[in-house]
Amino acid sequence: MRTIDDLDVAGRRVLVRADLNVPLEDGAITDDGRIRASLPTIEALRSRGAKVIVCAHLGRPKGEVKPEFSLAPVAARLGELLGTDVTAASDVVGDSARAAVDGLEDGGVALLENLRFEPGETSKDDAERAAFADRLAALADLYVGDGFGAVHRKHASVYDVPQRLPHAAGGLIVAEVEVLKRLTENVERPYAVVLGGSKVSDKLGVIDNLLGKADRILVGGGMVFTFLKAQGHEVGRSLLEEDQLDTVREYLRRAEESGVEFVLPVDIVAATAFAADADHDVVEAAAIPSDRLGLDIGPESGKLFASRLAGARTVFWNGPMGVFEMEPYSHGTRAVAQGLIDSGAFTVVGGGDSAAAVRRLGFDEAAFSHISTGGGASLEYLEGKTLPGLQALED
Repeated sequence: MRTIDDLDVAGRRVLVRADLNVPLEDGAITDDGRIRASLPTIEALRSRGAKVIVCAHLGRPKGEVKPEFSLAPVAARLGELLGTDVTAASDVVGDSARAAVDGLEDGGVALLENLRFEPGETSKDDAERAAFADRLAALADLYVGDGFGAVHRKHASVYDVPQRLPHAAGGLIVAEVEVLKRLTENVERPYAVVLGGSKVSDKLGVIDNLLGKADRILVGGGMVFTFLKAQGHEVGRSLLEEDQLDTVREYLRRAEESGVEFVLPVDIVAATAFAADADHDVVEAAAIPSDRLGLDIGPESGKLFASRLAGARTVFWNGPMGVFEMEPYSHGTRAVAQGLIDSGAFTVVGGGDSAAAVRRLGFDEAAFSHISTGGGASLEYLEGKTLPGLQALED
């Protein structure tokens, strides 16, 4: 892939596809990590005299203009972090966008409105997507792909636009790909993988692929109850994917056969309801009461997981160990995060909720080797899939 160093950007309009899909509560940004991750590429282009046009998505408005998904708060925060005014267009490729671009001086920055307000951005119809890509590409002279969190999507701004403009990868994508190669090529062993989150089905591909690559796989979060059920244990009212039980049993069989160590919790924090103030107790993982639901791994499991990370040289973590947003069920995720730090290994936090948990629980991001901006993209890369956004940049 070419990088921005390979482009002559001075005085030229550069469309930067960033990932600014930040969480909002009542219109306020609660975690600006993805905005901060986009800064180095934008600042590098500005310093070289580019007219920077940033485009990104927020949420899933499904091709409709919905004010609650406006990027206006993001434009304001981006401007604060850059220390300059960022012109916020009120549309994506309409009059406001064209005016914002036409008004840019060298080193100036404009942010287009939410890409997903346009049906063509996410359309599965090639012609509809191409028509929107034509309009978006017409705003710029050059394209820089820097939204790693979206590269697994065959969307217009990710896949079609770079086919219409001279293009290069931004610094964030270059860094993400370098890290992921360290997890897939010449991995320093032992290689431990920690998987959490709510559903086994979200991780099927990566588990299948890692069974031939990882030395040990630690499983927590909501997905663990399907594993416990597959072993014949009672899981009460915990999250369960009945249709994945046979698949999980096969994974456990293959792991034993191939010498991959599967580590499951030995205790669980089981509550009477999905609420922070619900009655909850620590119970054995094999004996969850039928009227309770598991919302976190227990303290002994936290110690166990930390001990299994201690000897690792490479660790990839994707998915929290419990409902970390509620304090009583945050301790398992905290124990795993601390375990990564204490391991001394090359540690990669796989984006999404894991990255959010690191920040919410107050950890120093610099204590981890890399915190990815793309949970889904990271997983699909580790599954061995071709990512459309990377493919487009490699052409």
